Amino acid sequence: MTQKLPTSIDETLNLLAQSSYVADRSLATVLYLSLKMQRPLFLEGEAGVGKTEIAKVLAEGLDRPLIRLQCYEGLDISSAVYEWNYAAQMVDIRMREASGDTNRDAMEDGVFSERFLIRRPIMQALQQVDGRAPVLLIDELDRTDEAFEAFLLEILSDFQVTIPELGTIKAAEPPIVIITTNRTREIHDALKRRCLYHWVDYPDAERELEIVKLKVPGADAQLSREIVEYVQKLRTMELFKNPGIAETLDWATALIELDKVALDPQTVSDTLGVILKYQDDIAAIQSSKGAEILKEIKSEARSQGAVAGAAAPGV
Repeated sequence: MTQKLPTSIDETLNLLAQSSYVADRSLATVLYLSLKMQRPLFLEGEAGVGKTEIAKVLAEGLDRPLIRLQCYEGLDISSAVYEWNYAAQMVDIRMREASGDTNRDAMEDGVFSERFLIRRPIMQALQQVDGRAPVLLIDELDRTDEAFEAFLLEILSDFQVTIPELGTIKAAEPPIVIITTNRTREIHDALKRRCLYHWVDYPDAERELEIVKLKVPGADAQLSREIVEYVQKLRTMELFKNPGIAETLDWATALIELDKVALDPQTVSDTLGVILKYQDDIAAIQSSKGAEILKEIKSEARSQGAVAGAAAPGV
């Protein structure tokens, strides 16, 4: 049964929390407005900060099918929107000719009917599934060519597609549209104007620790804290690619598999490939920088422990 849309920002936060997505109030606000106003939501941010996950969580929480269009360079209308089943059309034409039906108008009307139409993700999103409008995820739009954005303008403004041979196909109920981009190039203003916008940033240490506790509950408390603090410090450095939340969770999972309850220099050095994906970054951290970060984390933990001990009432 399709769940009702949230009726407040707090309900939106609860919807995300029920699927273990830790969101701040600003994200919940723009998501609530997007659902209420039936406007696409344009999410921009670094790779690995949880943009794609929002669409998955919405589909799960609202009990709606998720239709994903993964963008790539060279993506065109035949792969994203629709194309004709040319092989089946040719068979139909040959069968008509063999039966003596040579009426060209009737033949043309027949082969350009919906039974020969192959619906790609965007066209699929305009159809209800069991009476439910789907969630359409257009993922990593910045990977496509600029020309592809023009295909989306009609869809994002009117939730319809115009096919020259058939006419205009309009959604009975607008899908929930989530667009993500890693900002490798600028997206045209005409497309952005049709959406609500939100920048998804890296979480602060407190929120990232909460995410680790939710997603990797088997991690030791000290290990979780040290992992988050280490990753937070890495993001302040001049790396080619900062580790995202996904890398933080992968690192926590990997260290559990190694039966670790705390970070040590050798373990950090041996497992850097889990959180860093470029050799220059790994080499920089495997030098004295990595050891310095770990030393800082351990020192800060001892200082905090001493302060907490001094503040505790005597017995």
